[in-house]
Parts: sequence; structure tokens; C-alpha cells
Amino acid sequence: MTTTIPAPISILGFPIHPVTYASLLDLVSFFVEDGSPRQVCTANPEFLMTARRMPAFAAVLRQADIVLPDGVGLLWAAKRLGRPLPERVTGSDGIYLLAARAAQEGWRMYLLGSAPGVAERAGAELSRRHPGLIIAGSFAGSPSDEDYPGIAAGIRKAQPHILLVAYGAPRQDLWIAHHKQDLGVPVSIGVGGAFDHIVGVQRRAPHWLIRLNLEWLWRLATQPWRWRRQLDLPRFVWAVLVKKQT
Repeated sequence: MTTTIPAPISILGFPIHPVTYASLLDLVSFFVEDGSPRQVCTANPEFLMTARRMPAFAAVLRQADIVLPDGVGLLWAAKRLGRPLPERVTGSDGIYLLAARAAQEGWRMYLLGSAPGVAERAGAELSRRHPGLIIAGSFAGSPSDEDYPGIAAGIRKAQPHILLVAYGAPRQDLWIAHHKQDLGVPVSIGVGGAFDHIVGVQRRAPHWLIRLNLEWLWRLATQPWRWRRQLDLPRFVWAVLVKKQT
């Protein structure tokens, strides 16, 4: 079992950890056993470009215990920089593997975020797929300070080993970083739109598009409001190319 966090590689000054799905699950197991509050972030090119403009988000990524390479652009950048990553590790796929391991190990999971009712439905679906999974609680709430006392009370009562937060980046990551010590949950992970994918509120790209590394195109087609965010993709490529030359 992996108990040592692998040394990250640096992409545009941000740490990206060279983990696989298998090694991530082993690290989560170690974190749960250790019990100290840990934060796992996912990252893609859009996130890194956002972090370059937002110092608070940049600080969270640099201080996270693990930053996952959730984005084919990061695999391209790492290879170009001479430090290839073993594989893409996404929150949307990882959540099912994490639920399977949690059912096996008896870990308690808490689902927080998304629209009202979605976290509850996602928990029910994960339990259906993984018999024995303990969903300790679920709640929509919001990352606002006004909602925090109620959210904290529910999480403390549930005593989860793993907290999945679906407020979208960077809000979920900032929220976890701010509250993880107070909540004391061993593993907190920002999962973006994963709950929506689980219950079918938002369809994920077909597997053939994912295999062709064109999931970004699916997101643009199904969520056209994302076009401004997608402009960060060519900016990311240019930043990596310039970095390589300097």
C-alpha cells in the first residue's frame, strides 16, 4: 500500500501529483487511518489559469495534500516539460472507485453541495451501485459563511471519514481549506459536478469522446456558457510553451 505522497511535478508553478487511481485509493486509506484532516484538489488547465489570477486559490493548490491531474492538458504539459504523469485521474471517475473502496473498508462518506436534493440522490445511487457503502449524510447548503454553522453541525454529527464537496472550483477548494481543521474530517475532496453526473442532471461526455481527449468539446457543446472559461485552454498552452523556452 502506498503511504508516501509522491513528489509533485510543477506545472506553471503549481504542484501536480503523479498518482494513479490505484495509488490515490491507497493514499486515501492511509489518510483515513492517520486521521489528520487532509485536502485533495483536482486540477485542469482552467483551474491553473484561474489560480494565476486568484492568489487565494493559488495558495490552496500549493498547500493541498494532493492535487490530481484531472485534465488531459496537464498530461500534455507534463510530457512536454519532461516529467510525464502516469495517467489522468478525474473526480468524476474517481468518485465511483472511492465509493467502492469505502464500501469495502467501512468508511463513512458525506456528500455536500450541488442543487437541493442532488447530493441525496447521488448518495442513494452510489449506495445502490456499491452495497454496504455508508452514506453518513448529505446536504446542499452553500459555501457562504451564513450556512457554515448548520453544515458543520451536520458533518460533526455524521462523523464521516470522507467529505465530498460539490460547490465547483474554486469555491469548494477555498471552503475546504478554510474549514478542514475545524471539521476534522480525515479526507476532504472537491468534486465539482460529479453529483450531477451521477444522477444524470448533467450528462458526461460519451466514452469515445473521452478516449479521444475531447471531453472539453462536449462541455462546450452542452454548456455553451463555458466559452469564456474555455479561452483559458489556448492561454494555458501558450504559457506552457513560453515556460519551456525560458
